[in-house]
Formats: sequence, structure tokens, C-alpha cells
Amino acid sequence: MLRIRFSPADLARVTVAATPDVLLETALSVRHLAGPVSGPAARRGELVEWRRTVRPGLAARAGVLARLVPPAGYLPDFLYQPSARDAVTAAELAARTPTTRLAAELEPLHTEPRSAVTRRLAEGSAAARRVLVEDLTRYHRSSVAPLWPAVLNAAAADRALRSETLLRGGVEALLATLAPGWRWAPPELLVPFKSSHTVELCGRGLHLVPSYFAAGAMLIYDPQAPTVLIRPLPAADTATRPGDVLGSLLGRTRAKVLASLTSPAGTTVLAERAGVSIATASEHAAVLRAAGLITTLRDGSRVLHALTPLGEGLLTGG
Repeated sequence: MLRIRFSPADLARVTVAATPDVLLETALSVRHLAGPVSGPAARRGELVEWRRTVRPGLAARAGVLARLVPPAGYLPDFLYQPSARDAVTAAELAARTPTTRLAAELEPLHTEPRSAVTRRLAEGSAAARRVLVEDLTRYHRSSVAPLWPAVLNAAAADRALRSETLLRGGVEALLATLAPGWRWAPPELLVPFKSSHTVELCGRGLHLVPSYFAAGAMLIYDPQAPTVLIRPLPAADTATRPGDVLGSLLGRTRAKVLASLTSPAGTTVLAERAGVSIATASEHAAVLRAAGLITTLRDGSRVLHALTPLGEGLLTGG
């Protein structure tokens, strides 16, 4: 479990990237193609044909990138270039990484004898840096660029939902609805992770970056800048029903509670419709209300939950 601890200053410094990072997605696509498919990307119907087309000859096309991307876990931070808006610029920025930083970030990859290119890259070789740029841009152009419009579309749809949630419910509503299995337990965001860590944001805030190819959460920590949390975009394949799409966005139980409000209901009736306890229905209603998806009217001890236009649009796909 990853525990990300917020101070009041950190809550005021939560930001959301407009798009996935082009270089990081290029690197993660290699991992996606080279190993078993997992995470939300495994459910993307548009990737089936893409994998069939681009997986053959992957090692040759990826070049040095195949040496920089292990099957799971660690990735060098220089493969994240948030200031770049295209793959060529991102590759050039990565190649300008100072030699000491390159060597430090490549070191965890060297559990086996180094390839000649990665060894020279760690030594600061200008020729190795040119190879890095050439291999990154060639692989992106041949393998990732044809899919990039779908990546941007998925990110835009998710950003619209997150923006509306932030507008209607504030930053805590955003944190409470980031992904199924992620939980906002103030002052901590609890994220499923392969190992246990507690990360203090120390007033620098958190930058949320969506990812099309990531199988799970990833963290980039810089003691001089906001911590970066890579968050897999929710996905559903082409055969997925609307309720399943909601499940990928909100979590199955919360989506079921939302779908049970096609007509207004009190908490007891809502619990009966959703097949959950009254306490569970009340808890999920509170999160949905904070996210701006439902509204709750109170009359003494009685409450009535109803969909907002945003919640109704999410249910109907409008």
C-alpha cells in the first residue's frame, strides 16, 4: 500500500496534467507489448489489433528503449519529460540529462551485464545520446503515433470528469474518486502498490498524470518539486456495458449505488436497490455527493438523494 500524506498546503497544490506524458507512454507501451497484459490497458478493445500489428519485431524497433524498460517495476525518471509536447522534443530532452543523473538512474537496471549502448549512455557518450534520440523517435513514430489520437481521447474524457468533480466537490472529492481501490482517508491517499511506503508531500503538493499504458500506480519523487503520481486511465473494451464503464471509473459498488438513483430515493431505499447495507449506501452517497454526481435534500431526519445533471449524464453517456 502506498500512503500519500497531505498537509493543508498540499491539498491546495494538487494539479492534474492535461495529457499523458508522451515519452513515458512510449516507454510503457514497450512494457505493455513485451510482457503479459495487465491493468486497465488489458481491457482496451482498440489495443487488440494494435498489439497484433506492432508486437512482432518489437526488440528491433524499440532499440535501446528495450534495454531501458524492464518487464515491471522501476523506470528511469529521465523517461518522464512533462515539458515536451511531442516525442522528438521529449527524446532530445531525455538525451540532455546530465551524465551523473543518467548514470544514477541507469544503475538499478544493471542486474545483468550492461549493453554497450546503456554503458556508454551512463558514461555520457555523445554517440550513445544520439542513439537514444534516434531509437526513441523511430519507435514512437512506428508504433505509438498511430495510437496517439486514442490516447488523447481517453485522457480528454477522463479529464472532463475529473475537472467537473473538482469544480463541484473540491479537491477532496477529486481524491476520493480517482480510481477503484484507491481510498481517500484524510489526510492520506491510500493507493494499491507492490510494496508499502509512506510519502510525505511536505507542502509541495501532488501532480496527477494520467497514463494509457500503466498497469498500476507509479510515483516520481523529487525533493524540490511536487510529487508526481502516475494514474492509469480507466478503460473498457468495445463490448462493455455502460454499467461496466461506470464500474471502471468509480468502482463497482459506488457505480451500482449511482445507477440505483434513476429515481430519487432515501438512504434505506437506496441501500435496498443497490443490495448493500444502509451504512455502505450512506458512505457511497457522501462520496458521490462530494463529487457532484448526486444531491441530497434534508427534511429533519429524512434525506432524499437524487442525480445531478452530471450524474445523469454519466449514467446515460450524455
